[in-house]
Amino acid sequence: MSDNEHDTDGQVTEAQRAALRLANVDEADRNAALRSIADAIHEHEEEVLAANAEDVTEAEAMLERGEYTQALVDRLKLDASKLDDIAGMVESVAEQDDPLGATLSARELDEGLELYRVAVPIGVIATVFESRPDALVQIAALALKSGNAVILKGGSEANESNRTLYRIIREATDGSFETLPAGWAQLIEAHEEVDRLLELDDKVDLVMPRGSSEFVSYIQDNTQIPVLGHTEGVCHVYVDEEADLSMAEDVAFDAKVQYPAVCNAVETLLVNESVASEFLPGLVERYEAAGVELRGDAATREIVDIGEATEADWRTEYGDLELSIKLVSDVYDAIEHVNANGSKHTESILTENAETAEAFMTGIDAASVFHNASTRFADGYRYGLGAEVGISTGKIHARGPVGLEGLTTYKYYLEGDGHLVATYAGEDALPFTHRDLDTDWTPGRRAGE
Repeated sequence: MSDNEHDTDGQVTEAQRAALRLANVDEADRNAALRSIADAIHEHEEEVLAANAEDVTEAEAMLERGEYTQALVDRLKLDASKLDDIAGMVESVAEQDDPLGATLSARELDEGLELYRVAVPIGVIATVFESRPDALVQIAALALKSGNAVILKGGSEANESNRTLYRIIREATDGSFETLPAGWAQLIEAHEEVDRLLELDDKVDLVMPRGSSEFVSYIQDNTQIPVLGHTEGVCHVYVDEEADLSMAEDVAFDAKVQYPAVCNAVETLLVNESVASEFLPGLVERYEAAGVELRGDAATREIVDIGEATEADWRTEYGDLELSIKLVSDVYDAIEHVNANGSKHTESILTENAETAEAFMTGIDAASVFHNASTRFADGYRYGLGAEVGISTGKIHARGPVGLEGLTTYKYYLEGDGHLVATYAGEDALPFTHRDLDTDWTPGRRAGE
């Protein structure tokens, strides 16, 4: 066994032990630990920014050599404002309702025999993510709040930032709270450690990769651990013939330009051909003034002077100030294009016709579908989830921005009073009542009755 295998096994084992204890840490202690993390991020601001500057300097050198993209460098950068946002996000997670212990359903099987379905942590979660150092903090905060131990693997381009943030998180929690187990968060760095991690299906309960479809497929093909993937966002905005064109221009601009490096930025603009001549010239001028490189199909290029789009463009996540434009005949043409080329992430229709909006929103296969709103709203914090581990483009077990609820599963708790299965079998079997209850489970709730 290599040193990496040995270290990874030890880290995962430590996380597994911590998970069993963390599941029983009360909400007050978990929230106090989260607030301690937020305070520590504020206190160590200069240290974090210095580490991040090292990463950014190296990344910019890689950018000059053509090995990194500008979008990656943009996602990597931290400043004082972003650190305030990160700390605020941690505090927001602390303020969320406790996802653990909630009674999801209650049913009387017979008098004195009651079955409860109760929310519990998943256990040990592993995440592999790319250049954004804030992802490490978001994921750790959500794991702690939801009672899960977490294995964190960031991209090598953010090593210094991730190490510093991880150390701050561990120092803020380990030994500071009597009930909080040390080792609930672990950091791994080498590719060999990831490969070893993927073999530990007896200790890791869920893997959540964030990256390209190829990367997520690699993870899925090389592990027996359940995988909840966050893949690229090939997002669309469709401007309908009955859109408020002034509003549509603002939304389409925001969806691309407000922050183009993220997965919920629009990559393809679909425009109804009946309004294209009126709508496109002004928007194209505005895009070009903002530095957006534009490509279009033949019909679009008859109206505006932009580059030629290829078939590959319709399936490309640019993650930068680039956008493709295509004209469509109606909402059903738009739906067909999105379902054929999108990544099931986030799509938006701009229209004042409620029936057309309904057709688009019900006809699109995506985790989030919006009406008259920018795709940039697809975000765990903006959804009121506190933060997100990622945005799941699959359908099982969580979809869209994955917050606290997506990091829980459930157990069945049965409360009885000496009940026997034999009572309900054979010729003299008693019937079950199977009556829904409006009662929350509490430990040993029938013991004193």
